Amino acid sequence: MTKQVEGVSEKIIACAKEEFLQKGYSDASLRTIAEKAGTTTGSIYSRFKDKEGLFSAIVEPAADHLVQMFLHTQETFHGLEEEQQPKEMKHYVSSGMVEMIDYIYDNFEVFELLLDASYGTKFQDFVERLVEIETEYTYKYMDVIHYRTEDGEVITEDFIHIMTRALFESMFEVVRHKMTKEKALRYMDMLEKYHYGGWNAILKWE
Repeated sequence: MTKQVEGVSEKIIACAKEEFLQKGYSDASLRTIAEKAGTTTGSIYSRFKDKEGLFSAIVEPAADHLVQMFLHTQETFHGLEEEQQPKEMKHYVSSGMVEMIDYIYDNFEVFELLLDASYGTKFQDFVERLVEIETEYTYKYMDVIHYRTEDGEVITEDFIHIMTRALFESMFEVVRHKMTKEKALRYMDMLEKYHYGGWNAILKWE
């Protein structure tokens, strides 16, 4: 078995990031990546199996970590005593968003790839993973507070999904607009107040 040369994988990944960011997954060329990395396409295949394997090696650790971070926040909040949840809601929403922004900015290029260069891969619906978690736990919270709207209308899963999708798409605009982290945190503070205020008007969770 041929021993792999040390440092080549790292060089391939660095060049692949650049190629994927410039062209997106579908139009990125393994031949171009190999040339820039000073290696061969065969070397890429032996290390990463194929183009999607290479893309996955770059983005999957950060994608999974952010999802698990968000899930942990949700589980911790919903592990509180029921009477405590309405009192702690603002804190958990705010601190959870800040924690996510911190992680996103520590891995900024990876999230650029996930959001705008992943079409054609299993990661193209990455945001939807977060939306599904939020939708599930929103229903759990609604059960806790025994919600009712003023006019007695039922809040449907479609409505929750649409509102949650809007929240996450708005959150990730900080990446698409390449905001500084300082500006992103101010933006997220306003977004959190806007989002929280809207839900409060519907669910009466204060």
